[in-house]
Amino acid sequence: MSEMEVLAVIRAQEDANAEGDALAVVDAMHADVVLFDLPPPLAYRGEQARDIEGLKAWFATWRNGVTVHMADPQFMIDGDLAVAFGLSRMIGMKTDGTEVDSWSRRTIVLRRIAGSWKIVHEHASFPMAMDGSGRAVTDLLP
Repeated sequence: MSEMEVLAVIRAQEDANAEGDALAVVDAMHADVVLFDLPPPLAYRGEQARDIEGLKAWFATWRNGVTVHMADPQFMIDGDLAVAFGLSRMIGMKTDGTEVDSWSRRTIVLRRIAGSWKIVHEHASFPMAMDGSGRAVTDLLP
């Protein structure tokens, strides 16, 4: 049952993201969430991570929305703590016409608080080219 509940939180947040519903995206997060997201800075904490206006501004950079979907998540659940991890695909078209279709690595940590699962930590990353360029490798396929 817990795995289904945790997956429901993740899928609801993905649906909110696809619909451009910043409030619903943020609602899945605990007030003290820590995000290690793709764009700088290295970490977003609490209200900085739950920035509804910043999320709306990001949604505005996409034509017809953006889809972010964790494919085949794996789960580890122990009591009131859950970890989901897997590969996540982002698909959409930027307002400048740039098509985005990239896979990244993603880990989501949730805690059950007063009967509800909330995201307390999320980490998204791209592999790095090990050729000295410091370049993120965004064109890999699973």
